[in-house]
Amino acid sequence: MAVSNLSAAEASALSVRILGLDPDAVDLTSREGLSASLRRAASFMCPTSPSRLVSAVLGAVSPLSSVGEVTRESLADLLELIVAAGDLLELTRDEDRSIRLLYLGPPSYIEREPGMYLISGVRPFGVSLVDFELASLVEREGHTRAIRLDPVDAAERLADAGLRPIERGRWVATPKPESAVSLIGRIKSRIDATPSSGGIEGLQVIDPSSKVRYYRGRWRAPKAGDTGDFTARRPQAYGADLWCVVRLDDGVPTRMIELPIDNSVVPGRDEAWRFQMAIDAERGVPQQFTVESSGSATAVVVKFFSPLPGFVERYLQLIGLSLQPAGALIAYRVPVGAMPSLIELLTSMVWMKSTSPEGTL
Repeated sequence: MAVSNLSAAEASALSVRILGLDPDAVDLTSREGLSASLRRAASFMCPTSPSRLVSAVLGAVSPLSSVGEVTRESLADLLELIVAAGDLLELTRDEDRSIRLLYLGPPSYIEREPGMYLISGVRPFGVSLVDFELASLVEREGHTRAIRLDPVDAAERLADAGLRPIERGRWVATPKPESAVSLIGRIKSRIDATPSSGGIEGLQVIDPSSKVRYYRGRWRAPKAGDTGDFTARRPQAYGADLWCVVRLDDGVPTRMIELPIDNSVVPGRDEAWRFQMAIDAERGVPQQFTVESSGSATAVVVKFFSPLPGFVERYLQLIGLSLQPAGALIAYRVPVGAMPSLIELLTSMVWMKSTSPEGTL
């Protein structure tokens, strides 16, 4: 068998073709390419930890990309969106509830509108989610995949391809409405009932006084003067850092509760981010979103500067199209007609505030 050398560009194009994408339209390091890489790696590795999956993809992609073009942080952010989309599930291991691993999401579809369907899930060992006939119809936008079919026989064709339907309400899975004060009080009551935690090595907390538009810069180690309940992460020997809420007394941990507490199938980060949104809203500096012109009279661009709980992310996937964010952490193109319901969700369920520039919708 002959062995030939490939340039980085040739190897990258070959990798894109193996992922089932068109190398003339998609780069390996694009969000579409990296999302496909994460899903393919997961099809062979799951169940596995998020950190191991990110390391595997980073190790495969880095030699084919420019230095710093793909980072562990950017892949981790993308993986969180893929989990929110239902392609992967983050669940506890039965024998140790503190260890959460990624599992393959079931092949599924959700009707976005008649004739347009979001598809999600991953089949093992690199098998395509849909058959060859439907694969050419799949449209990829960032980390999401959708397929346009005649609504008359769409359900039958998707069922024949092995995808099961999920009702919109069940897929979004919006939690029970409550005020920010109520959520904070409920978490406080749970922490009150926990035993003393003692010291926690490697603990990181979100600084509540930091700027809400710079998410990564909000994380730091506890320090003297920190008193109260904080959104936090703590390291573990195996797997990703665990999400929790920690009570500090002058910078010293006294009590801790691990997340999630409301729903065991929800990633801990979803409850952590919503708790932090409640803290920020109660402090009078709610987290922000911006609505900007898309250049079209029928749609706008909505930008976010902090991670969103999974139910918000899934709602956005139903009504809009994921965009490459510029000057933001997350961005979606949303029809103007869908904005009132979206704004209601953002302001009532996660207590956000719009800071739209003057002159935009």
